[in-house]
Amino acid sequence: MNPNELKNYFAPSALEINPTYLKLGEKMVKTLFFLTYPRYLSTSWFSPLVNTPELIDISIHITPVDTATALKSLKKKATQVEAQLQDREEKGMIRSPMLETAMRDVEGLRDSLQQAVEHLFTVAVYFTLYADTAEELGSIENSLVNLLESRLIYVKPATFQQVEAFNAVLPIVNDELNISNPLNSSPAASFFPFVSPTLTTDSGTLHGINTFNNTLVIFDRFDLQNANMAIFATSGAGKSYAAKLEALRSLMTGADVIVIDPENEYKGLAEAVGGSFFNISLTSESHINPFDIPIIPKDESADDVLRSHIVNLTGLFKIMLGELSPTEEGVLDRAITETYASRDIIPGKDFSKATAPLISDLETVLRNISGGVGLADRLYRFTEGSYGGFLNQQSNVDIRNRFVVFSVRDLEESLRPIAMYIILNYIWNLIRSELKQRIMVVDEAWWLMKYPEGAAFLFGLVKRARKYYLGVTTITQDVEDFLLSPFGRPIITNSALQILMRQHPATIDIVAKTFNLTDSEKGLLVDAAVGEGLFFAGLNHVAIKIIASYMEDQLITTNPKELLNETEDK
Repeated sequence: MNPNELKNYFAPSALEINPTYLKLGEKMVKTLFFLTYPRYLSTSWFSPLVNTPELIDISIHITPVDTATALKSLKKKATQVEAQLQDREEKGMIRSPMLETAMRDVEGLRDSLQQAVEHLFTVAVYFTLYADTAEELGSIENSLVNLLESRLIYVKPATFQQVEAFNAVLPIVNDELNISNPLNSSPAASFFPFVSPTLTTDSGTLHGINTFNNTLVIFDRFDLQNANMAIFATSGAGKSYAAKLEALRSLMTGADVIVIDPENEYKGLAEAVGGSFFNISLTSESHINPFDIPIIPKDESADDVLRSHIVNLTGLFKIMLGELSPTEEGVLDRAITETYASRDIIPGKDFSKATAPLISDLETVLRNISGGVGLADRLYRFTEGSYGGFLNQQSNVDIRNRFVVFSVRDLEESLRPIAMYIILNYIWNLIRSELKQRIMVVDEAWWLMKYPEGAAFLFGLVKRARKYYLGVTTITQDVEDFLLSPFGRPIITNSALQILMRQHPATIDIVAKTFNLTDSEKGLLVDAAVGEGLFFAGLNHVAIKIIASYMEDQLITTNPKELLNETEDK
């Protein structure tokens, strides 16, 4: 391609030149330059300008000055200042702090240059503002000028030289304005522009783009004190999209992924990567028996594992049967123990090859012990009643796959918490049996958090996950209910990673209080577009935009419009 033709692809349609601004195509453009600086420049003083949310380009021209030439100029300057001091002394005038300070600074700089501790540079700094209207341009200029002047840094617009100033900001290393200040190494180093927070590590998963400075957010969740993550957002903000994207990329790093899916959102992804998809419903062929015998880890005793499993089963039946009195809890605990004993599964014996009992066995035991008939009647619907095909079956699912999805979409709303509890317990028993890097995604975790037993179980899972090389991702759109649960905040504090996406104005205050957000961060979350939010990793957090490649997007999108277009194309 001819170079002259290539320029036409990049050049704006028109350029209108005015004394104080340019009109570049449809944009209003104005360039300012740094005029004076205070005596001291602190570290990161430049960060407010670099991190401003406004559209802005910054150019820093740093030119080294020959040390011999600099020393000669400083010697001359020192002579002039000393002459002024002597003249004032001879005339009997009072001391001049300004001249004395200047003398100390000049002599100190001469010593540093002579000893090669410092070097001298000429530094020219220009920044260009962009806006759609002149009023907006003026507002941005006033905001930034006030910000800098509060730090005793003064800037001026390049009046009648806007074209030259604009060229000085372009990445062509051509300072046509040439308005600079002499600075030694220390203050010149404070201009280093990469002062905004970054979360880029040498290894890990790409989560998105840091919108503060357009760097990549690459992080390995298993490098933190725990590998748990909590994602909070309103419906349609992109929380499941972010989780699916991380799951897909985590597969490439060697991690296994297990998902509890309430809306069949992960089915397409499971099929695409050759994973396993189990639809748990009243009529499905996939079953999980709550009474499955737990696998005994090598470093744990069979008796302790069995007792722990019975405690978990008691929590499940509290969700299934509703509120229980202390007497009923005691009867239920005894009945569960006797149900296992009926299959010769008791502490002190090898029960690894025994056949697990069913819920119908528990019902039979309850009907034959004192105080158990009422509980058996309440349990009937899960054995012979309308829910009998759901739980009263032996397990037939195999999760020996790197990507496994359990869907509970087709279950009645009242059964979802029960199914999620059973699935989590089943997965947890398998996770404990083999140490392997895994990620478990619990989508719409608020279903479990509505019940104290479910919330307690999920919290226990999150708290103990690190020991088994597991990272638990909890996702919820009902933020307020989640945080009001006694176990909501402990789950967050035990999650080293958090992603906050768009929040509803009615709940933003409780979210801001929980995560100690600033007013600007609150505004960012209320107005965030789909896929945008805040990413927390330990003590650091940045604004993030979740971005997928075209192929990734095709695999994970659940946007009804995109799915419909895809179906029509086929």
